[in-house]
Amino acid sequence: MQKVDFDFQRIAQGYRRRPFLHRQVIERFQREVTSRTFEQGLDIGCGAGLSAKALKLICRHVTGIDVSAEMIAAAKEVCGNEDGFEFMAGQAEKLPAFAQKFDIVTAAGVVQWVDMPLFLKGLWDEMNSRGYLLVYDFCISDKMKGCTAYTTWWYDVYLKAFPRPYRNEAVWTGEAVAQCGFWMMDQVQYEMAYEFDLDSFIEFMMIQSNVNAKIEGEGRSAAETAEWFRQSAGPLFQEGDGEQGALRTLLFTGYSWYMQRK
Repeated sequence: MQKVDFDFQRIAQGYRRRPFLHRQVIERFQREVTSRTFEQGLDIGCGAGLSAKALKLICRHVTGIDVSAEMIAAAKEVCGNEDGFEFMAGQAEKLPAFAQKFDIVTAAGVVQWVDMPLFLKGLWDEMNSRGYLLVYDFCISDKMKGCTAYTTWWYDVYLKAFPRPYRNEAVWTGEAVAQCGFWMMDQVQYEMAYEFDLDSFIEFMMIQSNVNAKIEGEGRSAAETAEWFRQSAGPLFQEGDGEQGALRTLLFTGYSWYMQRK
């Protein structure tokens, strides 16, 4: 995992205000895998703390770890007033020594950043036998409910201005995780809905990886980029009288991989 990719205060603060769809992922896990609650949970790649906050819904105590010190600072702000949280900086493939083993581990949005065998073999030592591993991610899609113009904007305007950078999107197989000491219980895909107004949509899009590649990687002005979104996507959020301010429902695509330590 490369520390430089997300070690920016702007991105960390933006992650604090991401849609809290993590809750829906945990609720799905409870419906599809187990409804039990746990003593010790570990959230790897905790970011600004939203995934740790979701894990805390089914855990007495949650430890969050992230490679970025900026993310850890944001996570402490998000969850700092609640009991049962601990946050620390560290790498997913080189976990620090913990005082306890974990009953459940979540890893949201980390697949593309880790070496799978190194990650799983190191994690195996930190988990209790039959402990659960939930790997998941979700991303905004090209669909807005009731608005085909959004799909056109997505492909013909947005992605042309901000093409997707390379990401390692390899899907972990049951055979591969078994070699690292885990059972693959199931792999599911789903859609989730979230309402945005124009301002919250712009704020969210400003932390997308392809937008960050232009801002942090190529030196494009953040203010200029936000104004680009306002001008290009603004008509999609207009009321019938032309005033901007309408709420629009965007669809997210997500996946969850349910695993268990042997």
